[in-house]
Amino acid sequence: MASALGAKDVFRLVRRGIDVRAVHAHVRKPFRFLLCGDPALIAEMRALLLTGHDDGTVPLDAAACLETVLPRTPAMLDTSDVRAAIFLGKRGDAAGADLTSLRALKVPILAVTIDPEASPSGPPAVPAPAACGDYVATEISREALRGRVFPHLVECARGVEIAVGRRLPALRETVAAKLTRDAARNALKVSLASAVIDHIPVIGLVLGAFASAGDMVAITGIQMMLLLHIEAAYGRDPDLQRMWQLLPVVGGGFGWRTLARELSGFIPVAGIAIKGAIAYAGTIVVGESVTFFLEHGRHMTSGQAAKIFERTKRDAMTFAGDFMARFRS
Repeated sequence: MASALGAKDVFRLVRRGIDVRAVHAHVRKPFRFLLCGDPALIAEMRALLLTGHDDGTVPLDAAACLETVLPRTPAMLDTSDVRAAIFLGKRGDAAGADLTSLRALKVPILAVTIDPEASPSGPPAVPAPAACGDYVATEISREALRGRVFPHLVECARGVEIAVGRRLPALRETVAAKLTRDAARNALKVSLASAVIDHIPVIGLVLGAFASAGDMVAITGIQMMLLLHIEAAYGRDPDLQRMWQLLPVVGGGFGWRTLARELSGFIPVAGIAIKGAIAYAGTIVVGESVTFFLEHGRHMTSGQAAKIFERTKRDAMTFAGDFMARFRS
């Protein structure tokens, strides 16, 4: 069954399962980030996050996502859609600020110190709700904040990432990177699950072909939805016709999955990890290729795609190997 399915058959099956309405729903999800601290730095941060909409204007729903508050925020503030608070200050400001009321809001607090003479730094993980993480950046710019501040801010917005990218253009590249990682992990899980079935006696004989065909459709579906999600985050409405123009990117992933199945057949057990690694790396290449196209207006070269693939394949092999070690035990 797997060998009988060609690329056209897979894409036809995938198209039936694409839910454009769900993408529209993600775009409209509400969220807010609270800004407090130095008024001049707040103004810079607002300008940075809101700059980049196609028509040069700032939509009202985008401006409403950034709310300026005092550190001693009233307890009556509605925080139902607040995802994080950002305290902006210069050297020493965060240490002298009373953030007690802000902690009572039960959202992560990113205390960002702007110091041109300091080395950029930040905690390794996103602060827990009501906890405060200390960050240092040399200035308020995409380049200075993309190391820790922007990734952690997007992590705080789990579940509404597409809406964040849509309304705050400065975060789009970071949002696309998170969406890509999440999709790659899902593709890895699907690939490993089907590969495990292939290698279990009796069950593999009965279900192996169906699992291989199913994972082909499922992983391609994950990659196609990733295309739509990233485009939506970049301000483009879901368009299946335009998506077909980007199919060569997904087609590359299709080829990698074929190679993965062949390797899996020649290298039992170890091939399971290889198959999962290629599914993961292929999905990363799809996401980063589309992001590159939307950022630069052109496709990345085959050499650039190959470098990304090899880099992520090594990472995924390590992850898949750890998974298989736990599976054996």
